[in-house]
Amino acid sequence: MPPGSARVTAALIVVATAGEAARLADLHARVVVSGVGPVAAALATQRALAQAPARLVISAGIGGAYPDSGLRPADLAVSSVMVQADLGAWDGDGFMPLAALGLSVRPDAAQDAVFTAWVRAPQVAVRAGAALGPALTLSGVTGSLAQAAALEARHPGALCEGMEGAGVAHAALLAGVPALEVRGISNPVGPRDRQAWRIPEALAATRRGVQAALEELLISEA
Repeated sequence: MPPGSARVTAALIVVATAGEAARLADLHARVVVSGVGPVAAALATQRALAQAPARLVISAGIGGAYPDSGLRPADLAVSSVMVQADLGAWDGDGFMPLAALGLSVRPDAAQDAVFTAWVRAPQVAVRAGAALGPALTLSGVTGSLAQAAALEARHPGALCEGMEGAGVAHAALLAGVPALEVRGISNPVGPRDRQAWRIPEALAATRRGVQAALEELLISEA
């Protein structure tokens, strides 16, 4: 490697909070705490990739499961796509995504706010014993069953909700690096019931998903 060149890191893991990072600190990957939300996550991902390249970017953390997903607290979701689900325009009671508006998240190409996950996402899900499906990103957490049902109607098969995944995926796309979202389920999406949340179990599930992704990355590079 030429003098002064950046050290290649196999995987970059982006999490929103220090508590999530603490459960992953001993893994053989670089862990970055971004702060909450898609903008913070995108900026942190961009900065980290500029400092050192990666072969895979993983958005990891806990999240809520949509009612029709079949997932329960302590389960695990792996993304097939990552969607910025609140990016678009409301027309009365109807929501119009960027593609319907003729808009793009990229300045030089057509790109809806839907980001394809790493090609080995299905293998990660099998290895981790996780569900595979769309992971939605919203800047504001869904707080009612009616809102959850509306999101499920717009995004069939949606598994989980978080606040960073699409931001991480957007930055990774612009850097030419594949991305994946891994969410340990802490609670159902809908009315907030903190007493029902299972955060330690969700963190353990998140770790299991990240480990599976790192193992698949090693296999893909063999």
